[in-house]
Amino acid sequence: MLHQRHLISFIFYLLLLPTLIVCLLDGLYCGKQNCYDVLGVTRDSSKNEIGKAYRTLARKYHPDLHRTTDTKAEAEVQFKHIATAYEILKDDDSRSNYDYMLDHPDEYYAHYYRYYRRRVAPKVDVRVVIVVILTVISIIQYYSGWQRYDSAIKYFATVPKYRNKALKIAKDEINEKIHNRKGKQRLNKIEQKEELERIVRKVIEEKMDVKGAKPSLWDILLVQLIISPYTLTRWLLWQLNWLWRFTICRRPYGQEEKLYLIRRLMKMSQSQFNTLEDSQIEEYLQLWKQNEEEWKQNKKQK
Repeated sequence: MLHQRHLISFIFYLLLLPTLIVCLLDGLYCGKQNCYDVLGVTRDSSKNEIGKAYRTLARKYHPDLHRTTDTKAEAEVQFKHIATAYEILKDDDSRSNYDYMLDHPDEYYAHYYRYYRRRVAPKVDVRVVIVVILTVISIIQYYSGWQRYDSAIKYFATVPKYRNKALKIAKDEINEKIHNRKGKQRLNKIEQKEELERIVRKVIEEKMDVKGAKPSLWDILLVQLIISPYTLTRWLLWQLNWLWRFTICRRPYGQEEKLYLIRRLMKMSQSQFNTLEDSQIEEYLQLWKQNEEEWKQNKKQK
């Protein structure tokens, strides 16, 4: 009994399949109508013949040429069908896809893919889109870099080491513009504070080495992609040089190489490592020296 029900259901869906296919394809191209029949041409007609047929029918069924409401409404519907058929048949790729559907009506999933792929495909060159996206990302990256730099300067202005150094460098300017106005109107306390902060910031930016903070055009994504061949070549040469000097020839590490290995072991980027205090870097080098001496002693004992 159960098998009979499954068999009846299968036969029912099999009989219903042609109707489902027609319904699925009804929204594609010219729907139930044949695009060639709408324009009154054949599949062998040339582009010029299709264009001529379209212009003739467009003039005949243009809504503005009809007076009464009924004829105008009918003309609008017919004009829409004519325009749709011409839009499909005037393009070689679209016409080829439509001909394929006429020859293979059962491949409805393929027809949907072909039809909507052309409908939603970008009309602008993909290369232009990529360049625009990269440019926008680079602008945002550069702007964000300057925001981080501004925050870093404000932070350094509060760190005693940098602030005291800046005050020392700008001592004469502070005395001239704040403490000794020389006939000028004296500043109130709020203005003095603002002027002092402006001077400290200016000194930190111009005369002190705030490592790894200031953004550069060379760091943005678009420029990095443009110079990537040069960067890649330089990296390969550096790797080959390291392999030859320290792996094959086994030369001792210099200070630059030691700092590079320390940074790698600490898993820090170059910009992060550059922000370290000189005392911290010196401490790391001393630890390196101690470990190196211990390793040599262990090697001798063995």
